[in-house]
Amino acid sequence: MKFEETDLNDNILDALYDMHFDECTPIQEKCIPEILGKQDIIGVAQTGTGKTAAYLLPILSMLDDGGYPQNSINCIVMSPTRELAQQIDQAMQGFGYYLNGVSSVAVYGGNDGNRYDQEMKSLKLGADVVIATPGRLLSHIRMGNVDLSKVSFFVLDEADRMLDMGFSDDIMQIAKGLPSTVQTIMFSATMPDKIQQLARTLLKNPVEVKIAVSKPAEKIKQSAYVCHEAQKIGIIKYLFGTDQLKRVIIFSGKKDKVKDITRELRRLNINCCQMHSDLTQQERDEVMYEFKSGQKDVLVATDIVARGIDIDDILMVINYDVPHDAEDYVHRIGRTARADRDGIAITFVSEKDMYSFGQIEKFLEKEITKNPLPEKLGNGPEYVPNKKVSANTSRNRQHSHGNRHRRKGKAASDTQQQSNAQPAKPKSKSRRRRRNKNGADNAKNQKDPQ
Repeated sequence: MKFEETDLNDNILDALYDMHFDECTPIQEKCIPEILGKQDIIGVAQTGTGKTAAYLLPILSMLDDGGYPQNSINCIVMSPTRELAQQIDQAMQGFGYYLNGVSSVAVYGGNDGNRYDQEMKSLKLGADVVIATPGRLLSHIRMGNVDLSKVSFFVLDEADRMLDMGFSDDIMQIAKGLPSTVQTIMFSATMPDKIQQLARTLLKNPVEVKIAVSKPAEKIKQSAYVCHEAQKIGIIKYLFGTDQLKRVIIFSGKKDKVKDITRELRRLNINCCQMHSDLTQQERDEVMYEFKSGQKDVLVATDIVARGIDIDDILMVINYDVPHDAEDYVHRIGRTARADRDGIAITFVSEKDMYSFGQIEKFLEKEITKNPLPEKLGNGPEYVPNKKVSANTSRNRQHSHGNRHRRKGKAASDTQQQSNAQPAKPKSKSRRRRRNKNGADNAKNQKDPQ
């Protein structure tokens, strides 16, 4: 279905035309008409399926058409992380470029007092769309900065992740302050029991839209190294020594390990940056800017950027350790091979992670290619995916191996590369209008939106 075939209003269609969005994704095709029809929705779809537009476009279209309270909060969008909240807000700015007075504010923690004051002012003035992390919004509610009595739309984006992060009570407290007439839209990558229970509590006769849990894109070349923990940095050194790698994300499940990996990479003079929960919001913004703009070649990160962060030109994803489950694996490696590009995904599988990796292979319904270790690193463990190995046992077995490969002395000090910020791309100068019944083009003369 093309966007022109939907009932989205002309201002939204103009923005989509400028952004070169023509056809709906499956989740958009199924959700947009239902949301425009005032139905509660539970959508099961992964990151990268276009779900942000699936709920923002119809909501913005309805707000722009009018009939909603002025100077009031009309829509609450809940996000599990600051980064996703920022990205939703950026999408809001693009989709709402031609809208008449539909305002928004992103509300999230990790900021200074000035930012909090700005949030408070926008909330009290009644921004139409509030995009917020649960804890921060609840803080404003407790301070009396938020009037939820006129909210018409309540959106839970990545609901499963919010529950995993312990936001269940916060969400329920926020929901209690909403009108009984609110239209609730929930998106989740999975449908475990706790999500089904939340849906039963918050949604009224919802329409369920399921997009099948997708396997990784065919353009992703997947492989793995079966190795001891102490061999992982050696494999990194080998990979970066054989090619001038850029646009790489290295994932680890723990922030302390992210810090360790970053230190090791800098000793190898690899131009990298790190992303984890210990960074302030300003530091996170700077890291994402440096990586997106190409000032840094490698981003080492926890799963904070595994979902919902839209960077189209990632060439390689390295799983320094195996993610907890198959869906996390799909999310991680889904950062590459986007926008119809090719990509490479490499996973390091130590003894303690073999069982988990075997479960991932079962989910994928295929065996992932196992690369031979670089010769100078010695032998790795035998791959036995059907047997669980405790972490203590794994550490004991590799202790002597790690000592044999421990490097002496200090490597070269860290070098930092800096480059000028890339200028923002100008908006398209073209606009369009829906053709009338006679086929006449009602488009206005070309106008520079700047």
